[in-house]
Amino acid sequence: MKILRSKMTTRELADFTGMANQTINRWIREKKWKTERFPGVKGGRARLVVIDHEVKEFLYGVPEVRKRLSLSLEEEPRADYTPQVHSQPFRQILDAVEKMSPVEQEKLALFLAREGIRNFLARLDIDESA
Repeated sequence: MKILRSKMTTRELADFTGMANQTINRWIREKKWKTERFPGVKGGRARLVVIDHEVKEFLYGVPEVRKRLSLSLEEEPRADYTPQVHSQPFRQILDAVEKMSPVEQEKLALFLAREGIRNFLARLDIDESA
C-alpha cells in the first residue's frame, strides 16, 4: 500500500490519490498548503508538499481517496498463523540448542556469525552437496 511521507512531490501525491497533477496543484493553491523547493530541478518550479495534519485531513476527506485507500487495504494479503511442521532433524537441532547453557548458545551464535553455515557444516564433516 502506498503511504504518505512527510514531504511528497505533486507527482507522488497524484499517484497516491489517483488524481491528476493539475488537481494536486489546484489544491495546493486553494488550500495554501506549505511547500518547499525541490533541489536539483531546473527552473525551480518543482515543489515538495509538506504533508502535515491539515493536508492529511483534507486528503482522507476526499471520497475518491478514501475509496482507493479502502480498496488497497482489502488487497493486503492475510497473514498465515498456522503452526509450521518442522522436519525431524530440525526439531533435533532445536532441542540440542535449547539444552545448551546460555554461554554455549552465545559461543555457537558467535561461531556462526564469524564462520557461517558452510564452515559450520564442514566442521561437522557434513558435505553440503549430499
